[in-house]
Amino acid sequence: MNTDSTALPAYDEESGVFGEPEAPQGHGMSVGERIALAVCVLGTLAFLGAIFGDRQSLLGLGGLAAIVVGASVYFALAWRHKGSAELNDFAFFRTARNRGAIGWALGIAMTAFYVVLYWWPSYLEPAIRTLDPLSLRLAGKPANQWFLYGLVYTVAVLTFGVRMLVRHRKNRYQVVRTSSVMFFQIVFAFLIPHILEFFQQPEYYLTYFWPLKPDYLFPGSVRALIDRPGGVGMFLLLWSTLATFVATPILTYYYGKRWYCSWVCGCGGLAETAGDPFRHLSDKSTKAWKLERVVIYSVLAFIVLTTIVVWLHASGHAGWLGGTADKLSRAYGFFIGSIFSGIVGVGFYPLFGSRVWCRFGCPMAAILGIQQRLWSRFRITTNGGQCMSCGNCSTHCEMGIDVRAYAQRGENIVRASCVGCGICSSVCPRGVLKLENGPTGPDRIAGNTRVTLDV
Repeated sequence: MNTDSTALPAYDEESGVFGEPEAPQGHGMSVGERIALAVCVLGTLAFLGAIFGDRQSLLGLGGLAAIVVGASVYFALAWRHKGSAELNDFAFFRTARNRGAIGWALGIAMTAFYVVLYWWPSYLEPAIRTLDPLSLRLAGKPANQWFLYGLVYTVAVLTFGVRMLVRHRKNRYQVVRTSSVMFFQIVFAFLIPHILEFFQQPEYYLTYFWPLKPDYLFPGSVRALIDRPGGVGMFLLLWSTLATFVATPILTYYYGKRWYCSWVCGCGGLAETAGDPFRHLSDKSTKAWKLERVVIYSVLAFIVLTTIVVWLHASGHAGWLGGTADKLSRAYGFFIGSIFSGIVGVGFYPLFGSRVWCRFGCPMAAILGIQQRLWSRFRITTNGGQCMSCGNCSTHCEMGIDVRAYAQRGENIVRASCVGCGICSSVCPRGVLKLENGPTGPDRIAGNTRVTLDV
């Protein structure tokens, strides 16, 4: 036990309460950490120099590589003596991670980037042109704002993925899960779509399905794939259809929604890596939970309705719809696809946590959540007798679940919103929580018999 009275909050004898704990004192960085940060700074300057100078692609790409290497080495050195149980690490005292001035500045900057990317890409033209040589080699055409975005997105997942690997290096589940989202982002979400373009095929993202990518099953997209010569279009259409209606329910039955939301999805991949420093900011209140259910299922109903209307209009037997199909499609793309999933979903990380989109808006998460809640084998079991109410689990639940409340009652956690990231289990100092699969039925429901089949 720490007997140093200076390390404890001051006790007020008159009021009978403890005061606020003191903010942590800064500690000096090692020489290696300083060098790693210097490499990051030099990489940033090199990338900016390539953009605003003579746009040398080699200099710009070298700068991005230096940022990845420098940040990765810094994370490795900074966390080499720490583990998952130390994730709190004064998070609520750091202005960047507790809605302080730096946090607000980050949120504004990230939001501004998305706004410019969507509606004023001309301002990004210098950065886009810097990437032309890479885009020509990879996609066979000059870069555009989406190539820039995909590269920045991938660099963020890769860099902060290393951070997650270092922080959770002693937890096999987290190492494998983080490696998975890094792999799917680099290969399936960045390389494969652009390689398809290089061979004059559609830019297709194999890890996105309806309803998250609703236009993949819209009539126009379906016809375009069927009419494409060479059989690639039919393969992509078959892939998307089977993934939506066959693979998704089967995998969710066996593994819950985590197989997609925490292992494959690019949105989840960014949230689990670049968004990890802000996961504790998610609202755990009952009001937020009620709002979550209303909003996310409203989005799901909207895209289901839009898909039905679009197909009815395309059939030629619903002329009375007029331009309704096009209006609904455009409205979904603007309000949900752009503003909600992009600007709010990522730009608001430093303000509302890392899973705002996944929790409140993603229609794919809504469908997977229904399946997980009703008939999946996945659950998080609890051993209430060992819970000491430290609150680490609830603090770090990015989906706003009050995990501690379930643990104190010894109830299984079977929530539609749970993405199975497993961080609650990782940060528990007593081993109270376990991610498990087991037979469906009464044993899954909160308060019933606990199963012990490990995943």
